Amino acid sequence: MTILSITAYIIIPVYTVLFAWGTNWFTLNFSVLGSLTDRKNLFLLWGIIVGTYFYYVLKRIIRTLPRNKKETVFTTSALLLLALAVITPYLPDSQPFHAVLHVFLSFAASISLLISLYLVIWKLYCMNQAAYRSYFMSLLIITAVCVALFFLTGIVSSALEIFFVLSDTFLLHKLYLKVLNPGIMRKYQRL
Repeated sequence: MTILSITAYIIIPVYTVLFAWGTNWFTLNFSVLGSLTDRKNLFLLWGIIVGTYFYYVLKRIIRTLPRNKKETVFTTSALLLLALAVITPYLPDSQPFHAVLHVFLSFAASISLLISLYLVIWKLYCMNQAAYRSYFMSLLIITAVCVALFFLTGIVSSALEIFFVLSDTFLLHKLYLKVLNPGIMRKYQRL
């Protein structure tokens, strides 16, 4: 098992769930939890792990794609926005401007990541529909479940954040293994 597989299937899921452990996943979110004194550094570490994983894996996939400037811009934006979000305090009572900025940065990071995933998977799907149809459908389902979780709770809840991070991590890891499998790449390069 490689370090990427260990990160995707053990480190990120365990850390993400443990970070929100003992809290109400439907009434709180990672911003609130990350503003607590005893979880502030844990939130920063979570952001570093998740951001680095997504950035590294997406960059490796994107390098295999033709005309990949948009994908690169959205992936880099997602990482930078996430970094800014985790270092911007969410303290609405004492620092309302920073709290609003944190919410904006967090949302923008997630949207940038989602756009990057759609651009990458759509390009792969257009190159070979049979091979990448399930990935595109999975991303549509992930998006629909996230929207449903948002409307169910009325907030970006820990449940939504956990689902979004874990499902995208698993999807991206499977996509990474498929795209960077040398036998599969040779087959697609001949098409």
